[in-house]
Amino acid sequence: MAKALQWIRSLVFVVQMYLAMAVLAVIYIIPAIITRDAAYAAVRTYCRYVRWSARWMVGLRTEVRGEIPRGEVLIGSKHQSFLDIIMIVSVVPKPKFIMKSSLRRAPILGWFAMRIGCVPVDRGKRGAAVRRMIADVERGRAAPGQLIIYPQGTRLAPGVIKPYKVGTYVLYRETGQSCVPAATNVGLFWPRAGLMRKPGLGVVEFLPPIRPGLDQGAFMSRLHDEVETASDRLLAEAGFGVARG
Repeated sequence: MAKALQWIRSLVFVVQMYLAMAVLAVIYIIPAIITRDAAYAAVRTYCRYVRWSARWMVGLRTEVRGEIPRGEVLIGSKHQSFLDIIMIVSVVPKPKFIMKSSLRRAPILGWFAMRIGCVPVDRGKRGAAVRRMIADVERGRAAPGQLIIYPQGTRLAPGVIKPYKVGTYVLYRETGQSCVPAATNVGLFWPRAGLMRKPGLGVVEFLPPIRPGLDQGAFMSRLHDEVETASDRLLAEAGFGVARG
C-alpha cells in the first residue's frame, strides 16, 4: 500500500512539474526575448520550484554542498538523473550545456536552452562546436558562464561503472578554465527512467576546482578519482553500498 501511494504521489508530482514548466514559460517568454538575464531567471526559478515541490509532494529533500562555482568555469559532474541537472542549474549564476542538437526542437526546453547559451552538437562534431563556442565568447557574441559537462557522457544508475571520456579534457585544455568536479547520489531517489520518486536526501556536492595546466593523464585521473570517491561517499551516506573492483 505504501509503495502504491508513493507511486501515485510521484505521478502527480511529475505531471505538475511539467505543467509548471509551461506556466513559467508563458510568464517569462517576453522578458526572456528582451534580455538573456530573464531567461536565466526563468530556468533558475523553475529548478528551484521543482526542488521545493519534490520536498513536500514526494518527500525528496535536496541539498547542494560545497562552494558554488561562479565566473567562467567548467563543471564536470556525475550524471544520474534529471534531478542533478535541476539542482546545479538552481544555484549557479549562468549555466549552459553542450547538448544534443535534437533538443533544440524540444517544446519550451529547447528554446530556453538556446537562449541561455547552450551549445547544440551533432554527433561526431563536438570538437568544432567547442571551438566555435570559445571563439564566440572571445568575440563577445556568446555569454560567458558555467559550462556543465558529463565526463561519462550519459546518465548512469548508482554504482554503475563507465569510463570517463577524453572530451572533458579537451574542453579543459581548449578553454584554459578551471574544472569543478561535482558528485551526487540523486539516482537513488530520482532514477534515470520511470516515474517513481523516493523520499530521502538527494545531494549534489561541488568539490575543489582543478586548476588549468594539467596534462591529460593527470587531469583525467584526478577528475575520475575525486568524482567517484565523493559520489560513493554520498551513496554510502544514504545507505547504498558500492563495491568497486
